[in-house]
Amino acid sequence: MPNAMPRVLGAATAAYSLAIMVRPVLLAKPCGLARADDTVPTPTALLIRAIGARDAAIGTAMILAPDASSMRTVTACRVVADLSDAALFGTALTGWSRRLKIAGFAVVWGALCAAAAARE
Repeated sequence: MPNAMPRVLGAATAAYSLAIMVRPVLLAKPCGLARADDTVPTPTALLIRAIGARDAAIGTAMILAPDASSMRTVTACRVVADLSDAALFGTALTGWSRRLKIAGFAVVWGALCAAAAARE
């Protein structure tokens, strides 16, 4: 049986991505981009939804990849997206601990996806 882990990671990615599209505050708050009342400025919400749409598409493609080669390709897209998020959030967010937490999560998720694809 093919390695199921990339599909599980894809499903988790798609689920979280849909969640931030519906409720951008789920990403905005840990990033320090939400207001004190937990509302999210409209331009910030738009960009979070765009990130969510990108990641939902990649996660869905990981679920549906028909073969190992396709899975490696789409998982590589996931890893690149995570590493670019880590670089951007890790340098642009305010506060060292916030940058470390958000960028660290992106790096770990990308590493998990890379490891799962390598086993595929």
